[in-house]
Amino acid sequence: MERADVVVVGAGPAGAAAAISMARAGREVVLVDKARFPRDKCCGDGLTTLALRELEALGLRPEVIPSWTWVDAAWLRSPSGRTVELALPSTRAWHAAIARRSELDAALVDLARHEGAKVLDGHGVTAVDVSDPRVVGLAIDGHVGLAANHVIAADGMWSPIKKAIGLTEPGELGEWHAFRQYITGVTGSAAERLWVWFEPELLPGYAWSFPLGGGTVNVGFGILRSAGTPTGHMRAQWEQLLRRDHIVAALGSNSTPEGPHKAWPIPTHVDRAPLARGRVLFVGDAAAATDPLTGEGIGQALLSGRLAGEAVTAAARPEAIAATYERAVARALFADHRMSLLLSRVLSRERGARGAVRFAGLTPWTRRNFARWLFEDEPRAGLLTPRRWHRQFLSRPGAYAGR
Repeated sequence: MERADVVVVGAGPAGAAAAISMARAGREVVLVDKARFPRDKCCGDGLTTLALRELEALGLRPEVIPSWTWVDAAWLRSPSGRTVELALPSTRAWHAAIARRSELDAALVDLARHEGAKVLDGHGVTAVDVSDPRVVGLAIDGHVGLAANHVIAADGMWSPIKKAIGLTEPGELGEWHAFRQYITGVTGSAAERLWVWFEPELLPGYAWSFPLGGGTVNVGFGILRSAGTPTGHMRAQWEQLLRRDHIVAALGSNSTPEGPHKAWPIPTHVDRAPLARGRVLFVGDAAAATDPLTGEGIGQALLSGRLAGEAVTAAARPEAIAATYERAVARALFADHRMSLLLSRVLSRERGARGAVRFAGLTPWTRRNFARWLFEDEPRAGLLTPRRWHRQFLSRPGAYAGR
């Protein structure tokens, strides 16, 4: 059996961030994913300020991603039909962007490879053995054996690593469910504007349209999953949404689907999910780290991956690594997660959603700062956690200055 220092299972943003941070620190890293990159991934493709700052720190260059589109404003539509434009700060760098996940993830894998990680895409972990407290045994493609000192599981909501060591919750489906479809030939306002539509029957969820340039947009919707909600009902909702006058107007009458829609579950319970077990750390969707208010998960995936990589690099004993990582995730995400849950309850009522959009559009100050709050420029519960205040609190530049 071959010996490996650190094996990262899953090469999405969380796994790539972990691999990059550890390889850069001089650790020997093997990054494994059953898919070959580039590969499509169901996602809204939106990048918040949190995600942009993490990507910039990793060294990702936007120009290597063909679909990369900068965003300078968001347009919200209330359940009452009220429309509000939220302009993001127009100076000192960017606060939002959009990029196809197929391109973003492939670029991050290339960056991990460039930093020295050994990338095994197209190869799957088929067995896990944690019986030996000194190593984690992994079988690759059923026959190649690896004895890893540490494993970072970035293998998604239905994490095979988590299942193999007995941490999977029975019947886990995720708290949210989302649909996404790429649409081309867009001639309406959605070709340039980032739209968020608060439709009454979707609350506290919403529908979106994110521009990718050249008349192509990522359109989708996310809803809170209730027990027994059939997928067929979601498909019917999708078809109804695309026929609504304000959405047809935004897309244009001649827009056409680029391909079939796709659906995916969203786990949002990082504050009660297992984050570590022995020599294994869980990151991204495997740690249920998605924001429960917006369904944003890329920023949280990058952040949790980086924190896991830093914990492995900084500590020696497995117990210390696990404790360091758990404390870091709790500090970075738990308060914001709980704040998002409270705010989601407000948006679950039509009156609450109307009030939120009305408040956001009151003044130039509320429009600008609501947009910054929406795009995670500061932690969601930042005002309530003084330990995270800093000199540029509520005035910090975005990311990628000068681009």
